[in-house]
Amino acid sequence: MAERSLLAVKDQLSAALLQQTFTVAEQTEAVIEEYKRLMEAYVRIEEGIAVLSDFAADCSYMQAGSFGSLLGIPAGASLLDSAFEDCIFNVLHAEDLVARHVQELRYFQYQKTIPVNERPKYSTFCRVRIRSANGYAYINHRTFYLKSLSNGSVWLALCLYTPSADTNPRAGIDGRIINNETGEVLAPEQYKQYDQTLLSKRETEVLALVAQGRGSKEIAEQLHIAVHTVHRHRQNIIQKMQVANTAEAVLTALNMGLITS
Repeated sequence: MAERSLLAVKDQLSAALLQQTFTVAEQTEAVIEEYKRLMEAYVRIEEGIAVLSDFAADCSYMQAGSFGSLLGIPAGASLLDSAFEDCIFNVLHAEDLVARHVQELRYFQYQKTIPVNERPKYSTFCRVRIRSANGYAYINHRTFYLKSLSNGSVWLALCLYTPSADTNPRAGIDGRIINNETGEVLAPEQYKQYDQTLLSKRETEVLALVAQGRGSKEIAEQLHIAVHTVHRHRQNIIQKMQVANTAEAVLTALNMGLITS
């Protein structure tokens, strides 16, 4: 179940970021090189891992310090052939990774509602578990959307990974969106509301009944609508949530809190 849920949420996140419209004229190598220099300087000081993701080219640049050895990543620079650092994601606890992807989806949705020049002011923070020789260890993870294009598309993102001094086990990933200038932690109501705009009220009702194992005919009878209308809602749900089928839509919706089990 966790693996299917992970694939569904990751597919939705990938679609949201990689299927944006990118204007070539604004994507210059000089901008990328400047951020790579800053990333390298940060890693030299912090000894953590930094990943600069280019969503237009679907690739990323990774710089690892000595902390990388805990994740099996050698120190130094490397080019990844994906905008997502699967070499790190693959060693995260599956439940934490799903929650991390849902958090970034919310961050993405929130960022799309604020002016482009204000977006770098906000970042995400979470504490996630990674597999280690002694079971699971906690690490801190942050995400910054560094560069958006004039049409609003998010072009470059930075992810940071460092050891966590907080090793107390507790449920969840302590996920939050932070104003980097003031230190203010945004109230969940300021961004979770965008989950509710993903589907219409009727689509949410249909999906909740699908989650209960109801067939299209039964759903039509309960909601007093035609069967072909149920089919149309199901197709709209799949398209809006960028998933392969309604089973994946249910898993994603459960993780985003759109429906309850």
